[in-house]
Amino acid sequence: MKDLTTNKTTDVYTIVTNRIIEHLEKGVVPWHQTWTEAGLPRNLVTRKQYRGVNVWLLSAFDYSQNYFLTFNQVKELGGSVKKGEKSQEVIFWKWIEKENEETKEKERIPMLKYYRVFNISQCEGIPEEKIPQQELRLNNPIETCEKVINEMPSIPKIQHKEQQAYYNRVGDYINMPKIETFDKSEDYYGALFHELVHSTGHGERLNRKDLLESQGMRSEKYAIEELTAEMGASYLKSHAGIPIEQLENNASYIQSWLEHLKNDKKFIVYASSQAQKATDYILNIQSVEREVGVYENNENGRINELQNIRQQNDTKNKKIGIEII
Repeated sequence: MKDLTTNKTTDVYTIVTNRIIEHLEKGVVPWHQTWTEAGLPRNLVTRKQYRGVNVWLLSAFDYSQNYFLTFNQVKELGGSVKKGEKSQEVIFWKWIEKENEETKEKERIPMLKYYRVFNISQCEGIPEEKIPQQELRLNNPIETCEKVINEMPSIPKIQHKEQQAYYNRVGDYINMPKIETFDKSEDYYGALFHELVHSTGHGERLNRKDLLESQGMRSEKYAIEELTAEMGASYLKSHAGIPIEQLENNASYIQSWLEHLKNDKKFIVYASSQAQKATDYILNIQSVEREVGVYENNENGRINELQNIRQQNDTKNKKIGIEII
């Protein structure tokens, strides 16, 4: 089996960053894609859902069904990849043991790697019975939104006192305009989901340093936190069955994202990881360890779910009264 991974971590960050930049410069924000019909990206054989930045990378191509296969899996199913089709990267963390030069003790070091997959539409000869039929979602999206909100663990207080949406990290509450002031109910829930993602960064939830140490709109941590909230809210809207439409008034945000992405290759990978953790928390998905992606051993079909580095930060003395919008 050909090894499609790389030992150069920066190469993987560059691949991911360049792919996101490519979409943004075309006016396409990958985390504003709708997955209600195509479904969240999964592996066709294992049915395992891709996670973290892989969700945004794989769903940004607007395939009718978000099922993917490695080259070996395509062959094992008796199919082939169509001539001229290009594969997409799936990234994952792999842990390696390395001896500490000072202590001489072995340490586990995370290394970012990738492998390649093809969408089922890029293949031919795959047996029809192996491809799931698309199912129409009949859930009322408003009811599903309420379900997401009501089942969030340790949910902050939600009030409707001011005509603006924000999360106050010191008071640990969300303020929202009243639902009747929005053009559509879906817009209300989209804004609320954005603030709920912010609230997961509270010290008694995920203790996210980008929220707790944010020093205002021009700081890098603020930009990362806003991107985390945007991506997390998009995931929650898709989970609840709300189509995610392209935002036309996001030009300044997109420009800010592009600037940060070009200055820091790790920016988008890190923000995606934080968005995944936040949505897992809101949806009460229990997982001791969370991965950037899913690494598939193509020789035996076994799935290894790999870890992310948990971001640890002591913020007990850093409660600054900044409202995060």
